[in-house]
Amino acid sequence: MADQTFRVVLTGGGSGGHTYPLIAVAEALRDRASKLQFQLDLTYLGPNDTYAALFKNAGITVSFVVAGKIRRYLSLENFTDVPKFFVGFFQALWKLYFIMPDVIFSKGGTGAFPVVLAGWFYRIPVVVHDSDAKPGLTNVASSFFAKRIFVSFDAASKYFDPNITSRTGVPVRHALFANPTTKELAKETLGFDPAKPLLLVLGGSQGAEHINNFILENLAPIMKETQVLHQAGPLNFAEVKRLSDAALLEISFANRYDAVAYLDDKNMSLALTAADLAVSRAGSTALFELAAFGVPAILIPHGGSNGHQRMNAYDFTKNGAGVVIEEPNFLPGIFLSEMRKIISNVELQKTMSAAAKQFFVANSAEVIVDGILEAAAK
Repeated sequence: MADQTFRVVLTGGGSGGHTYPLIAVAEALRDRASKLQFQLDLTYLGPNDTYAALFKNAGITVSFVVAGKIRRYLSLENFTDVPKFFVGFFQALWKLYFIMPDVIFSKGGTGAFPVVLAGWFYRIPVVVHDSDAKPGLTNVASSFFAKRIFVSFDAASKYFDPNITSRTGVPVRHALFANPTTKELAKETLGFDPAKPLLLVLGGSQGAEHINNFILENLAPIMKETQVLHQAGPLNFAEVKRLSDAALLEISFANRYDAVAYLDDKNMSLALTAADLAVSRAGSTALFELAAFGVPAILIPHGGSNGHQRMNAYDFTKNGAGVVIEEPNFLPGIFLSEMRKIISNVELQKTMSAAAKQFFVANSAEVIVDGILEAAAK
């Protein structure tokens, strides 16, 4: 392979949960290419959404196809998205003809299936990774054309051919581990008191309005117990900042609260290191990042998304890594009771942290790269 260029097309989109693992695998592919001394060409082929810039920033060539969502349910949007699928398929056929990759790696999500189907037409090997305990319809459909399938949760394995399926967890970006530090120093670097507990509030890459509003409505009792680092999401940040500034004027005690729109890799690494407890949705990427750093969590799974967040949350917490509060029960009395129980008990935090770390799968991206290279070689 040293005298040839190994071409990989990455596909998948629609959320950070699809995008960040693709970038993590791209990083691992580059490391492998450097180690084995072969030329590597990476192209992202997917929807032109807000996440496409992340591929450009990672030095990956970007090309777009029209994306239509595959749904399990009846919706008027199917009437517009079905034609989009066929447009995307013919675009993918055209673009793959000129790229002609050695392998396609799909994370599923919006826009991935037309690329997978076009790849099958050219007999290009396909490798699929699904992040959730209940796989998305795109990956279930794509699995019929796949040489290798990787899943993040054991529960997802039953949906795929066991002969080509294995569990790898979710690939986590190298950048999160680039500058290890201590919990105390991480708190201090972020501007918090290293001697006091810190609650990290995560709503996903875009923020979660329900969680944001709940934290703001209960800021005073929360801050009696802990400092708060609140990732509000870019779409909601201005409103969260306005409301939190007003709320803080009425709080007389000195615990620190800080709202941010977004945590880049460097600051996310610091936040995960510093956190004594996290409040989060149950997207798979968030769960595996929490697990990588051993952060105990109170999980509020999203009620939609075909129930996959609920399944993710219970799988993550079954060995004691966290607790689940479902949205109908996401009430001040229940939440504050659970938060106080964890934030005030250092030994419980240590036990939960150890359980979270056991959930994490190390070297996930490297194992997927092994599968990509094996699929291409067959």
